[in-house]
Amino acid sequence: MNIDEIKSKTKSELDYELGKSKRELFDMRFKSATQSVPSPAQIRKLRRTIARINTVLHERATAVRGQEPR
Repeated sequence: MNIDEIKSKTKSELDYELGKSKRELFDMRFKSATQSVPSPAQIRKLRRTIARINTVLHERATAVRGQEPR
């Protein structure tokens, strides 16, 4: 998910995506410890997506950049 997609979502959508991404990251990390993961790069992509979502949520909470889309 790129930054433009993230910025176009509302807070409730971002909260849902954040929870879903964190759960998926947990599952992938657990699988990588117990068995082989088909693509280790997916873990890095998920971590970066989570960081992007957290950044946008923080920017909106502190009113640094733009408001929530309507």
